[in-house]
Amino acid sequence: MSNITVWFIKSAMVYFVLAMFVGISMTVAGPLYPYKPIHTHLNLLGWMSMMIYGVSYHILPRFSGEPLWSDRLATIHLWTANIGLIGMIAGWMAAEFGGGITVLHIFSLIEGLSVMFFVTNMFMTVKAAPAMKKPMSK
Repeated sequence: MSNITVWFIKSAMVYFVLAMFVGISMTVAGPLYPYKPIHTHLNLLGWMSMMIYGVSYHILPRFSGEPLWSDRLATIHLWTANIGLIGMIAGWMAAEFGGGITVLHIFSLIEGLSVMFFVTNMFMTVKAAPAMKKPMSK
């Protein structure tokens, strides 16, 4: 596996564990738990998306029969996806403690940009297979 694949999968597992701990604390705190958005984002952007990214970087180039379009863009994607998510968590916490939501907005944009990096890289990597020739009928 490539380093990008490994780092995305390892990141996913770290976020999964963090989401589990936040989820456990939610059960103790009750229905007015203020960090539901953090739990949700750790699960969806951290655990699920990072795992999908890692598996996609490993499998889709092989299915396509083409090398990854840009290793550099994949590395930038790795960094922006993680920075964006961690920044969003900080933004949710700041908003909960009476801070502005500017931090959340900025890091949400970084996260959105990371998604565009992924889509661009996959879009340019995945190519249609050549059409199969039809067998001649008798």
